[in-house]
Amino acid sequence: MRKIVMFTYSIVAYLIAFGSILFWIASVGNLIPEIGIDQEPKMSVIWALMNNFLLIALFGVQHSIMARKWFKSLFYRYFPKPIERSTFVLISGILLFNLVYNWQPIGGQLWAIAPDSIWYTLIYVLFFVGWAILFISSFLINHFDLFGLRQTFLELMGKPYTQLQFRITLFYDYVRHPLYFGMLLGMWATPTMTVTHLVFAIAITAYVIIGTLFEEKDLVDEFGDTYKAYQAKKPMLVPFTKFKKGTARKSTLPKGV
Repeated sequence: MRKIVMFTYSIVAYLIAFGSILFWIASVGNLIPEIGIDQEPKMSVIWALMNNFLLIALFGVQHSIMARKWFKSLFYRYFPKPIERSTFVLISGILLFNLVYNWQPIGGQLWAIAPDSIWYTLIYVLFFVGWAILFISSFLINHFDLFGLRQTFLELMGKPYTQLQFRITLFYDYVRHPLYFGMLLGMWATPTMTVTHLVFAIAITAYVIIGTLFEEKDLVDEFGDTYKAYQAKKPMLVPFTKFKKGTARKSTLPKGV
């Protein structure tokens, strides 16, 4: 019964997290006008900026703390180990929904591409390509491990959990963190750039850069010289920005955080 409860918990966590990501995509892409990011301002610019800063800080601090090894060790003292990742995913999903839903518009417009323009279509193509890269990258790692389902499923089946191996395939042969690259491409590729969207994109970009630097340290600790060699050959976030001879193919893929 305990194992069934844990697996059910992980499914609920997954659905909430996945739903929050879809909500985020729909908002930043203005795919559903009622929840689009480019609404009319509801408060002064100062209060809106303070509100938004607190939202992004809460989201970023939670990710940074819960992804650290010391926090995981503390978690294992009081809760079953198989639900650690699901708990991270659940809280992340709730905070992401909170971030998007309560993000306050600021107003102002930097650019707007006419809907009947070819550039409008191309920008939206880049938008969807970015989010497609994010989702595909999660499956290249192991989508169900990344979202905590594999851990509780193995526990339910009475099988021991095995760490994912480090391997390089597809997008990971061009950039070390294609999942984050896809996220940033989806954030910045917009036919209408308002100040609201710009602040959101800058905040997410800053969080991704800082979070990735912490994650890189964990990956070096886990995979040692193998990951250092990978670092030396592949750029961190933007493909084709590091030019060195040699490739590192079909090695293994780092588990994303």
